[in-house]
Amino acid sequence: MDGTASSPPMAENAPPVFYVGQHESHRAVPVSGQVLRQAQNVGYDMVTTPITSTAFRSRVIMVLNQHLQMLSESSSPQDIPLPLITPLSPLDTLLTPDECSSSLLAFTSPWIDLASPDPLVAHLSSQVFYLEIAYAAFCGVNNVVVRGPRLHHNDAATGSGLTRYARAVAEALNMGCYLQLSIQLSLVDDPLLDEEDDLNDDLASLRPKPDDILQDGAANEEEEADLDLFGTWDAWHIIRSTSNHHSRLSIGKMQYITSILPRPSRVHLERRETFQGNAGLVKSRWYSEPIRLLNISANSFLPNAKGYPVLSKPHQALITHFARLRAAPWILLSDVGPIPGSDYLRTATDVSGGAATLSPSPMFDAPPSSLAPTPSEAAKITSPNSKKPKDPIPHLRYIRHLQSQQPLHDAIDHFAAGYQDYLQSPLQPLTDNLESITYEVFEKDPVKYAWYERAVALALQDFQIRRVGGGEAGEPIIVAVVGAGRGPLVTRVLRASGDTGVAVSVWAVEKNPNAYVLLQRHHATDPLWNNAVTVVKSDMRSWPGPILSDGKLGKVDILVSELLGSFADNELSPECLDGVQHVLSPSGISIPASYTAHLTPISTPRIHNDLMGKSLTDKEAWETPYVVMLHQISYLSTISPVESSQAIAALPNVQTCWNFSHPTPSPVLTQANLRRGGSAAGGGGGAMGGDGANEHNRRFCRLKFDCKDRGVCHGLAGYFETVLYTSDNGETVELSTNPLTMEEKSKDMISWFPIFFPLKTPLYIPDNSELEVNMWRQTDDRKVWYEWMVEAFAKVGTKRIRLAASELHSSRKNGCLM
Repeated sequence: MDGTASSPPMAENAPPVFYVGQHESHRAVPVSGQVLRQAQNVGYDMVTTPITSTAFRSRVIMVLNQHLQMLSESSSPQDIPLPLITPLSPLDTLLTPDECSSSLLAFTSPWIDLASPDPLVAHLSSQVFYLEIAYAAFCGVNNVVVRGPRLHHNDAATGSGLTRYARAVAEALNMGCYLQLSIQLSLVDDPLLDEEDDLNDDLASLRPKPDDILQDGAANEEEEADLDLFGTWDAWHIIRSTSNHHSRLSIGKMQYITSILPRPSRVHLERRETFQGNAGLVKSRWYSEPIRLLNISANSFLPNAKGYPVLSKPHQALITHFARLRAAPWILLSDVGPIPGSDYLRTATDVSGGAATLSPSPMFDAPPSSLAPTPSEAAKITSPNSKKPKDPIPHLRYIRHLQSQQPLHDAIDHFAAGYQDYLQSPLQPLTDNLESITYEVFEKDPVKYAWYERAVALALQDFQIRRVGGGEAGEPIIVAVVGAGRGPLVTRVLRASGDTGVAVSVWAVEKNPNAYVLLQRHHATDPLWNNAVTVVKSDMRSWPGPILSDGKLGKVDILVSELLGSFADNELSPECLDGVQHVLSPSGISIPASYTAHLTPISTPRIHNDLMGKSLTDKEAWETPYVVMLHQISYLSTISPVESSQAIAALPNVQTCWNFSHPTPSPVLTQANLRRGGSAAGGGGGAMGGDGANEHNRRFCRLKFDCKDRGVCHGLAGYFETVLYTSDNGETVELSTNPLTMEEKSKDMISWFPIFFPLKTPLYIPDNSELEVNMWRQTDDRKVWYEWMVEAFAKVGTKRIRLAASELHSSRKNGCLM
């Protein structure tokens, strides 16, 4: 049985749509409805606006200077209270409540510093911040962009004010019921970017440094902070954790481009190489986070041979990758030029559907660059001043061109639309009768049934040869499809028989009374079935076996089933096949022959947030393994480095939990039958209750995962591999959902989604740490369930220190009933 149990909200099969905004860092005029319409007419979807004016900044600076003067003139400066900023006046803001407010992106003042180590600057900054947030909410603005925390101050320890920043953001979220906050962050934490940022007009630049801060700076002056690939992610984790993973808090990304730095020193080049070598890991981590904006500034673009602005191939790949998200981020073009006026609008070329007409693609060819041009590459690129495009919106036109070049959804993407990160409870095939639509979903798989047909064909040929060698030729080979559903495997068995020329007698066993009706109709009307299939309504475990022509019960030569779940054994395939093994001949073949379960730890903030909401009404939300098409995730443990800046992620470290093989050895089943009923010879009962007749199907594993980079473990991703059949000549037919082997063994298979084991309390892990996963498959006489627990360790010298451990999670209350 398959892991796509129900139908999620479906998405349209359409190429990605880019929502593009226009941003000016020093916009001095109010954004009216007319300005917004002008922007939309040329192809922008939104416009940004500052919340307060330059007059307000001047007033705040005056308050700061007055306070500093009072401190210098006072004989008891400790008695002077911190300054207060009075409420906003009409001169302080150009923003007014009107019909276009909800279509604007409002920016808080970039000259404040909520994370400043200077208490005076931090105090004034927080007042400005709260005034702006409250006024934006009053005006009906839905989206506010907040400058991220400065993680490096030349005059204080790294990140000393991060918690104050996070607390201010958490409070701001309570100031408006509909306010969405996006925190501007760079891809990586590079102290050189902070050093070269334009801080000349911020509050800290006007404030003499207190002695205690100067002393801190002296202590750190000789230490040059290194590039930290996950430093800004770490800051983001503190911010969102302080806000309790608030659903209205998101990220506005700033791209990391070393070529924009004014002095390409040796240090810059070294950091560029470091970033390029790990770009895939960094992008993968951010891909799993709630990114709302991709902020692309004018100096992120490079001129092509015609002088038109273009993005390098890696940046194009980044945009394409993020466009695959269910909620693709908006693109914000920053400082690429003003919105064309009405004179331009009357003479512009064709405008179709609000998007500027696309120019011929050759004007958008990117220069040969990996991330940023090397000096030799830069020499080959035409200077932007040599050929200035007359087009007033070349950057927007280029982004619209990228939109038109996005790959269309293929059959797999179309099937996956709507399923991505959509949680489903696993099937209960023994207790629930599935609906026809459920069968129909996984019958659309283009791979699974073809692979089953190959496996059956090989098994028929092998069995025929073995039987002829034993002198038993003549009778058809008896094939039983147990759990036949609507009959797709029966059809494949008949096709394999026709292709190989091996005669078969097919039995279709199904307990679902509704599916049984359809099987009988196939038996009577399907030309391929041609009344050659015997349909039996029965639980496979109670089926006595095929009835031969002489009226006696016979044995099955080949037993075919599709009972596997997303974690291989989670839909009771071991229990079902044990129960029907009594009909299999001693030399019989089971398809599948074996299967293994696999795990890897992942970070998935989106699914964790969904479960936080689900847990408000479902007490067992954290104790349930979910079938889910994992999409917006990041692997915490990887096994291969990223070889180029265009790679999305390294391969995950996926490890094997346990294995099941069929047929089960006879002595094992003999002992299980002995325990059933509670006889003295069967022992003292099961460890989990009952007689313990199914304890041979219990499993346990303890897996260790090395985690090079810091992160948060939200749960475990589970996969499976199965060997359907290995022929006598060594040909093996396999299926896999394991991301390490799926491409090789069963590319494009869609029947099974991964399984997800959540952690109620996510585990934060530092760099170079270890995660140890404890996983149990538990069983009693009535059901099967899973238990899981994760531990985090760090290496300190020669010691291994336990950092944290999750709760012991157990799905016992909603286990799979036998």
